[in-house]
Amino acid sequence: MAETSTFERTLAPLRRLLPQRFRTDAPLVPVVRLTGVIGFSTPLKPGLTVGSVARPLERAFAMRNARAVALAINSPGGSAAQSHLIYRRIRALANEKQIPVIAVVEDVAASGGYMIACAADEIVCDPSSIVGSIGVVGGSFGFHKLIDKLGIERRLYTSGEHKAMLDPFLPEKPEDVERLKAIQREIHDSFIGLVTERRGAKLDSREKALFSGEYWTGLRARELGLVDGIGDLRSVLRERYGEKVRMPLIADRGLFGRRSPGIARASLDQLWNGPGLAEDFVSALETRAMWGRYGL
Repeated sequence: MAETSTFERTLAPLRRLLPQRFRTDAPLVPVVRLTGVIGFSTPLKPGLTVGSVARPLERAFAMRNARAVALAINSPGGSAAQSHLIYRRIRALANEKQIPVIAVVEDVAASGGYMIACAADEIVCDPSSIVGSIGVVGGSFGFHKLIDKLGIERRLYTSGEHKAMLDPFLPEKPEDVERLKAIQREIHDSFIGLVTERRGAKLDSREKALFSGEYWTGLRARELGLVDGIGDLRSVLRERYGEKVRMPLIADRGLFGRRSPGIARASLDQLWNGPGLAEDFVSALETRAMWGRYGL
């Protein structure tokens, strides 16, 4: 024991000379930032998808001596499928590595954003964060009256009686709407089951609006059991793991180890032959509408 103590005392000054990323004397909690609308994507504005977050997540969970993995979440939701895929990837890595996950909500974790937060073992948010919106939404436009006024004839050829269901240039059919609502109910039930499984007895079962699609501030979300506490990433991790906790941000890296910004993900061919400015503009409007739904 005396020899071991002497050896440790000899190494102590040398450890302090090492770059921080190589030291093992301070607790390590890698941080993965999950920001943006889920699934909406154009070459110039990639969305949050399982493909875009898989590598940072795997790198974070693979870090040696990690005490936990932190998720910095800021998303108004989006694609139900991509939200669930990201949720499953996080849970699979957490179970494989046996590492706890802490989600810290910034502006908003709503709808699919909240689904991703539920992958964490603990959810923390700011008092003014927007949390919830456990529901399913879909929308479109109807142009058939406009094209009638313009004298435009709609010609559509399909194989399959429901292939043109809810075509925006044709009159809406009640049976098509009911079919869509049935699909939405199925997705909603799955979402409710996921939240109930992950949050369990923490949820306030007396609140009838819990799964209505309504959303709340962080303070009210804590009362309802949707989150566990109030705080920010730095203060929560320092309180939990000490003042010296290391919180490296794990970003996707491209060629030569450089971080890959959104535009770098698109090839020149995609930019030249991909969606035009009009489609990119529509995508930007849809993204803006997603954030605007929560007053952001």
